[in-house]
Amino acid sequence: MAYKNYILVCGGTGCESAKANEIFTTLHHEAEAQGVKNDVQIVKTGCFGFCEKGPIVKVLPQESFYVEVRPEDAKEIIAEQVVKGREVKRLLYKKNAKTSDTVKLEDIEFYQKQFRIVLRNCGVINPENIDEYIAREGYTGLERALFAMKPEGVIQELKASGLRGRGGAGFPTWLKWDLTIKAKGDTKYVVCNADEGDPGAYMNRSTIEGDPHSILEAMTICGYTIGAHKGYIYIRAEYPLAIERLKIAIKQAKEYGLLGDDILGSGYSFDLEIRLGAGAFVCGEETALLQSLEGKRGMPVPKPPFPAVSGLWKKPTVINNVETYANVSVIMAKGAEWFAKIGTEKSKGTKTFALTGKINNSGLVEVPMGTTLREIIYDIGGGIRGGKALKGVQTGGPSGGIITAESLDQPITYESLSALGSMMGSGGMIVMDEDDCVVDISKFYMAFCVDESCGKCAPCRIGTSQMHAILDKISKGTGTEDDLLKLEKIGKAMTKASLCLLGGSAANPTSSTLRHFREEYLEHIRDHKCRAGKCKDLVVYEIDPVKCIGCGLCARKCPVPCIAGEKKKAHVIDKARCVKCGECFKACKFGAVNKK
Repeated sequence: MAYKNYILVCGGTGCESAKANEIFTTLHHEAEAQGVKNDVQIVKTGCFGFCEKGPIVKVLPQESFYVEVRPEDAKEIIAEQVVKGREVKRLLYKKNAKTSDTVKLEDIEFYQKQFRIVLRNCGVINPENIDEYIAREGYTGLERALFAMKPEGVIQELKASGLRGRGGAGFPTWLKWDLTIKAKGDTKYVVCNADEGDPGAYMNRSTIEGDPHSILEAMTICGYTIGAHKGYIYIRAEYPLAIERLKIAIKQAKEYGLLGDDILGSGYSFDLEIRLGAGAFVCGEETALLQSLEGKRGMPVPKPPFPAVSGLWKKPTVINNVETYANVSVIMAKGAEWFAKIGTEKSKGTKTFALTGKINNSGLVEVPMGTTLREIIYDIGGGIRGGKALKGVQTGGPSGGIITAESLDQPITYESLSALGSMMGSGGMIVMDEDDCVVDISKFYMAFCVDESCGKCAPCRIGTSQMHAILDKISKGTGTEDDLLKLEKIGKAMTKASLCLLGGSAANPTSSTLRHFREEYLEHIRDHKCRAGKCKDLVVYEIDPVKCIGCGLCARKCPVPCIAGEKKKAHVIDKARCVKCGECFKACKFGAVNKK
């Protein structure tokens, strides 16, 4: 059936939390109420990526890109666009909020330098409809593998593509699969690591929410290649929408003969199960994940043997993350040569990032390998909020170091990020500005690692706690210069001796900030000063007697209270009683409260 209009509503977690589901329902209601339900198809898609401007609604064929849409806007969208054929100008994306000039979708700077492979179907198809996935070359890669290639042919295709793992250190995907093929064992397994747990990261979750069949297809291709007949998707229970869409996708794939017994009449059988994780960060490490899958406590085990030789239930196992599998589906459909042309010599294809922090355009980004940090932050991300100066960028979550503004023109590759003291990781990218404190940042990530350490090995269990205690001292102004040397020594010991990458990389945020911002640590130690005003124990609040008009608002907001003064006369803060909550600073409308 041909429709006059097609309305795509972002159905990712971010937009759904901002009432996208209500927008979707209201659009349906209004289409019926206004007598045009047969003229328009309304589809709930995955994430459009431009999360800063959500909820997003896109109308075809006009390519109208509506941002920050509210449920009450649905009536106008139907009345104007569907009934009268006119765009709702006030909802269209504007590059500058101070002007009324709208920007067409193809000209929106957020998308200009992106190239979507992993996210190719997100925001385009209904992720709960297998027919829409198939219509966009879905399952053609599986068909090619089953009927036109032998397992060794699939391995050669992946090798020629240059695809490397997208979840950690970038191990060649073909080699991991090939090692599993050569490992002895009648039973082998395929596992998908969807346990994305880095603070600020949501790339894998969004990929599953917007395109679950791409993961199912790739895992089936992997199963055929290595001789496995069973696969598991390990996903954290905090991702209910992704889990629901996986369940729907598995059911549909089985109904279409694309999963289960005798797939497409090929004689090959493969089945999948979803297993829920309890949110332990350490279970992102492959051996800890496999332990959890077996029903044991999620703790890493020494390697070798590697999972490719002895993995799930001591059987040869391939374990890749969501983004890696999403690339496999495309490579098998379009060919290795097509994929290998994208990216750099050693880092092929694209990389997804969750761009968050002090950035104007936060969202889900996918760029060719070799794109610079400057292009992501300033061209795609629109620069730093409030025109502030960039302090640093952290990639790789708690395992990644902080990259400074001096390295913004470095191309993003596995090797370049490692050389800068950071890592690719799963793809979190947090932008920091001049108001961020490196001691506070390091302390936050170390506290996270303390909480998430499984405690199995002493370097991680003791080292993270000791480093956090030292960083806490420095943040309170009681640290010494010797503490900086201790941080460096403990960090090196953890890196060399920890059982897994959680402990092995936990020192990265601290080590990188000590290298690039040592003077800021010394300010905390020598001058008992936090230039960003983030370390509460080093902050002093004072009221400027010239600017204070004696309105008393600060005193009313103070929880202690420790602010005194007569009406219409300058007030004074009792510093001995002040708990440094900052409520007075936030409440003052005249800039009379200073934070030093």
